[in-house]
Amino acid sequence: MTRAPERVKLWFGERIEPAYAKLSVWSEVGKQVDAGDAAVAPDGTALLSVSTPGLGPGRYAVRFRVLSVDGHVVESSFSFTVKAAVR
Repeated sequence: MTRAPERVKLWFGERIEPAYAKLSVWSEVGKQVDAGDAAVAPDGTALLSVSTPGLGPGRYAVRFRVLSVDGHVVESSFSFTVKAAVR
């Protein structure tokens, strides 16, 4: 990939309850950098995504918590890095 992601997308093995789905992206200094528009895909799939406009170089943490339709709660986080463009 040659640029920062415009959205962070997470797919789950089961459908998730939209009312209990949370997804956020944080900078290394602890500032929330997503657009605050986290949502489950409208077609009822197990896709949760959030916009990440204008991410610059740096390390980011993704935090999420979902409730699947069978009642299981999954809460976790992971990180990714956006590198500076090489010219």
